[in-house]
Parts: sequence; structure tokens; C-alpha cells
Amino acid sequence: MKGENRKSSRVRLEHKHPVNLMGVDGTWRRSCVLLDVSATGAKVEVEGSIDVLRAREFFLLLSSTGLAFRRCELVWIDGAMAGVRFVKAKPLKHGQQAAKV
Repeated sequence: MKGENRKSSRVRLEHKHPVNLMGVDGTWRRSCVLLDVSATGAKVEVEGSIDVLRAREFFLLLSSTGLAFRRCELVWIDGAMAGVRFVKAKPLKHGQQAAKV
């Protein structure tokens, strides 16, 4: 079964947890349901067209305000189901400062 090759143990959610996927440039957004999550990624069921996932990298918005999110990359798609890997922030080089948002 797809999505079973996780490096971290997963937590399956007993209740549907609505989340959103959003393009890194903010030009698209898709409602979805978070099915399970681990320290390294998640499995979601996407509502509507999955064509936008061809972007390969996007945000998983965990809160309705968008303040809780994870940057993701697409690992697999099977129908409306998608597996994503959380992208780790690259460490700053010596003397470099983080961008202010």
C-alpha cells in the first residue's frame, strides 16, 4: 500500500481534520482532510482537482488562519490521496540572518 514507507511512526487521526494545501506563491488553495501524520510527512485526501499538486512543493496549512503550517513536497498521488514529505528549513550560513515575514 502506498504511503507505508515512512521513516517516522505515524499517527492516524480518528476524526476528520480539515486542512488546506496552498501554493508557495499563494496563487492556489485546496481543501483536504488530514488522514495521518508523522514527524516527517503526512497523508491527505484532496477535495477537488489535484492538478495543482504538479507544483511539487506547497504549504500544508494546519490552521484556518494559516499561522500553523509546514512546507511540503509531493511524494505520491493515488486518486484523491496524496503523500507529502515535510521540507526542512536549510540552515543559515555563518553571518546570514533569517528573512523577516
